[in-house]
Amino acid sequence: MKNLGFGMMRLPVLTGPTDFDYGQLNAMVDAFLAAGYTYFDTSYVYHNGKSEEATRKALVERHPRESFTVATKFPTFMLIPEEKIEETFQSQLDNLGVEYIDYYLLHNIQTVLYDGYDGKMGIVKTTNLFDHAKKWKENGKIRHLGISFHSSAKLLDRVLTEHPEIEFVQIALNPIDWDSELVQAGPCYEVIRKHGRKVVVMETVKGGGLAKLPEKAEALLKAAHPDWSIASWAVRFCLDLDDVIAVLSGMSTLQQVMDNTKTSNEAQKLTDEDRKVLAEAMNLYRESAPIPQSEIEQYKGLLYHGVPVSAILQAYSICQIQPDPGFSDDNNYLKNAIAEAEHVDFHNGLSKQTVTTKEGKDITEIVEKAVAWLTEHSF
Repeated sequence: MKNLGFGMMRLPVLTGPTDFDYGQLNAMVDAFLAAGYTYFDTSYVYHNGKSEEATRKALVERHPRESFTVATKFPTFMLIPEEKIEETFQSQLDNLGVEYIDYYLLHNIQTVLYDGYDGKMGIVKTTNLFDHAKKWKENGKIRHLGISFHSSAKLLDRVLTEHPEIEFVQIALNPIDWDSELVQAGPCYEVIRKHGRKVVVMETVKGGGLAKLPEKAEALLKAAHPDWSIASWAVRFCLDLDDVIAVLSGMSTLQQVMDNTKTSNEAQKLTDEDRKVLAEAMNLYRESAPIPQSEIEQYKGLLYHGVPVSAILQAYSICQIQPDPGFSDDNNYLKNAIAEAEHVDFHNGLSKQTVTTKEGKDITEIVEKAVAWLTEHSF
């Protein structure tokens, strides 16, 4: 199960997001390689656009090219015009200091960027981005072409049908997002496998949110396996999946590298009892959120602008118990769900809709509060 990946998104820094602590970062890269792992994942935009450069300095310039694989991503959401696409791609090769990229992804394929708010044609199609990417592969500048994805399983099914050149898909996947109504990690995973493509897992520990759980949840997990760290449960859950190229962990310290590689080295299939305990812990986690899942269940079947109210409240509530609520992966999904349902841009405001339960309780205020927060923090 040597498919742990090093996410270069939360690197150790000194005074700011681009002032890297290369003493620690170099030690982290060396330890990761020494443990037998090779996959490093970066992006054009991570660390204010400096993560690729940090990857070059800590990895590419210090280790033989054949000793590692590197993944990076084209920033679809920056709306780069077609005449600038080749220049942008070349800058990534230069930033990384490589002649080819092992795994190249179109970053953040989603409803709005793929179909636009009007349901017709988004930036991905109008810039012929897939055609550019296919040419880079034909020219040997990338080895494998994929996408990172933040939208519904329904859209993913269509994208993979329309683009057989996609070899792998990177999705947010962890024990809490597996059955999330908006993130839809489980259904997206099954769509990828249905199409015979491979998976890269991101948000394995949900941005650190699954590294610390409510006291009762942690007690359950520790009773089952006292020697396992809390974060390692989420990592093990993902390592247990089939057809996975890499399970990414955005590591910030040498201690995290050592813990993750130890977990991966020792990982075995989770038992049925392990899965039961983990499910119970995740239920306690959801119940600790501002709007407990038991309350949200009462709103199943209600819609707000075509989107299930339970999905909206679940996403909003789970964000509030993340280490950085404004950067939780859930934030990226509501605009796509509304665009898919009604073909509107929710940033322009939504028409008034009253939400009333079957018992006659008006919950419009809490739904609007959740939508407003998710709108403000969408990216």
